[in-house]
Amino acid sequence: MKARQARNFPDGPLDHQTKPGLLPPMPAGDRDEGRICLVLDLDETLVHSSFEPVPNADYVIPVEIENVLYNVYVCKRPGCDDFMKRVGEKFEVVVFTASLAKYANPLLDQLDIHNVVRHRLFREACVYHHGSYVKDMTLMGRDIRKTILVDNSPASYQFQPENALPCSSFIDQMDDKELWEIADFLDSIADCRDVREDLPKWPVPEGH
Repeated sequence: MKARQARNFPDGPLDHQTKPGLLPPMPAGDRDEGRICLVLDLDETLVHSSFEPVPNADYVIPVEIENVLYNVYVCKRPGCDDFMKRVGEKFEVVVFTASLAKYANPLLDQLDIHNVVRHRLFREACVYHHGSYVKDMTLMGRDIRKTILVDNSPASYQFQPENALPCSSFIDQMDDKELWEIADFLDSIADCRDVREDLPKWPVPEGH
């Protein structure tokens, strides 16, 4: 893993102004008011999915594509349930995936056993840029200083790398410990002033 350099960011009104965006406004008195908005990728971050049968699949999601019904076999990343429970206690949790809703919605219905995901965003919420589906954090409708994107794909956070917490891609490594490590790190910065000042402390996986 490699370290990132910290950067200085402006702190004027335009820097943290909240504008209407992909998420509804935070109601006054909501349990998540004042919390960091934690945006989680789905595939290869929380789970791995395959159209090929997998003997240890946690879920099988039927998906219709061009009038043909396919089964998608899904394996949870080790520690996923514990991770979701922990982050739900301190963050406003949003799942933002470049996948289609007809696959991701039924999957999240089963995956979110602790009911911590406040909002779900799908492919149509991404910005298509030079062949990649980019998750633009400035469009969320949340304070950019209080927004983190956890994602395995550098293309997804290319617009705001300073708001990214990069993770390695999960395929089938059942001894993977990364979600526990990410949860510990997030605990340590949950009350920070500006996530962009603290995220450089997170070591970037090789290849990012």
